[in-house]
Amino acid sequence: MVDASITQERPASASDYVALLKPRVMSLVVFTALVGYVAAPGPGDIVLGFAAILSVAIAAGASGALNMWFDADIDAVMTRTQTRPIPSGRVSREDALILGLMLSALSVVTMQLAAGPLAAGLLAFTIFFYAVVYTMWLKRATPQNIVIGGLSGALPPAIAWAAKTGDLPLDAWLLVAIIFMWTPPHFWALSLLAQKDYAAAKVPMLPVTHGAKTTRRHIFAYTLLLAPLAYTPVLTGLGGMIYAAVALIGGAGFVALAWRVLRSRAGEGDAADNKPARELFFFSILYLFVLFAALLVEKGLGV
Repeated sequence: MVDASITQERPASASDYVALLKPRVMSLVVFTALVGYVAAPGPGDIVLGFAAILSVAIAAGASGALNMWFDADIDAVMTRTQTRPIPSGRVSREDALILGLMLSALSVVTMQLAAGPLAAGLLAFTIFFYAVVYTMWLKRATPQNIVIGGLSGALPPAIAWAAKTGDLPLDAWLLVAIIFMWTPPHFWALSLLAQKDYAAAKVPMLPVTHGAKTTRRHIFAYTLLLAPLAYTPVLTGLGGMIYAAVALIGGAGFVALAWRVLRSRAGEGDAADNKPARELFFFSILYLFVLFAALLVEKGLGV
């Protein structure tokens, strides 16, 4: 449970509440949802489309606030999260909880009004899965927390697709699958860099429970699965030549960097040993962005 000693020291500012929403995470969620909406067939509706993407953004912020509310004890221990609004005393846990619940309700109601029950129901499931299944259970219970919990971050393209068309065909689930398979190597690379923090906070991340060597093997294995999976939209007709080139080149780069991590001592030695994991972590962000941007260019601009 969360440490009751974490209290508010001064009145919170607007920027403190924005920080609760994890805006950097939100930006990636919104971008993948936008790609899902644009990639879905049909002209769509600008106003309803905007409302649907806005609903996804609000839901992402709500999930972030609920995550920070529950994980305040962990955040207070870990170096990279000690300055977050709750452990630093800028926002109370109660305020974070209220904000998260209010935004959750607002996002689902807005999506229901804009897009109907399928998209709204999937959005509600995503919030529940991240805030309850992942944050309250998986994160503290199993080293597979990132693998299973990654579903919540993978669903936004499907939510947006459902908002536009009212259905969820194979192509929508392919976008989900790509993000789902991308999440473990991305976060395990980060966990190699922050494993001391996770150990201090008693979070059972893979490097803490099974060691850095096993983690590096898992990163490489998931990357080998991700690279061909990312190419499958070309085979279904969802992705065109631009997407195909990005998937091939980006996938090759991802595998090469994952191989370097596998052959390194990342997570075992000093900062120099961690360089391959750090490079893979930052490359993985660029990879997912460029991959989805290629689809956005092809579908949005008709290239």
